[in-house]
Amino acid sequence: MLRKKVTLLSTASAAVMAASLLTGSAHAGIIDLTFDGISPTYPFSSGSIQVLDYYNGGTASNGQTGPSDGITFTNNALVICLNSTSSSCSNTSKGGLGDPNSRTGALFWLSGPQTFMDVPGGFTTGFSFNYADPNTGGASVSVYSGLDGTGTLLGTLNLSLTPSNCPGYGAAYCPFEPIGVTFPGTAMSVSFAGTANYVVYDDITLGSSNPGPGNTPLPATLSLFAGGLGVLGMVARRRKKQQQAAA
Repeated sequence: MLRKKVTLLSTASAAVMAASLLTGSAHAGIIDLTFDGISPTYPFSSGSIQVLDYYNGGTASNGQTGPSDGITFTNNALVICLNSTSSSCSNTSKGGLGDPNSRTGALFWLSGPQTFMDVPGGFTTGFSFNYADPNTGGASVSVYSGLDGTGTLLGTLNLSLTPSNCPGYGAAYCPFEPIGVTFPGTAMSVSFAGTANYVVYDDITLGSSNPGPGNTPLPATLSLFAGGLGVLGMVARRRKKQQQAAA
């Protein structure tokens, strides 16, 4: 009896190891980039801070150190200051909507046709964000299997114009609209393309097609582990039936 228990535990351990190998180094769960911690003060000068390695445990151009999420941005990716009812630092605001911890900063760029986000560790399941684009239209966001927009195109979001109506916030780029996409495989980069200085992004979310906090999908490792336990349960039940039949 003891030997059978040891065998079952060893099989379960093997299932966990197999799940780990199958998922590789891709992020499990959700990462939400709010761009609020990059400036230690608010309000700050609009468009003066490059994101750079802030979300890779490194620093933004202002020397501020960020979390180790394994994410980097190209040099033209900037943080824009968002207006509140008491402070006016740009032409953009969340209008008091959404996550209260994500209302002071957002992502945009001032030069070039696009900016890139690289995730060398990879991420799966979905990608989403909130955005404001009340003027130009034609912007798009694409998810790729390789770094810097290389490899296989896994999914594309074509962005529509957003409304411009947030009384009291003094911002034409307000409110933000949510959008997301699911995709197969593992993504390693995202291209944000459009007219420079005319599209703003916030709550960039890896691992879900719904932006922002509150998303709790089953991590891939746990999903595979649960599947492994299901197989083990079937084996145990079949063995028990065989023993009962033999008796």
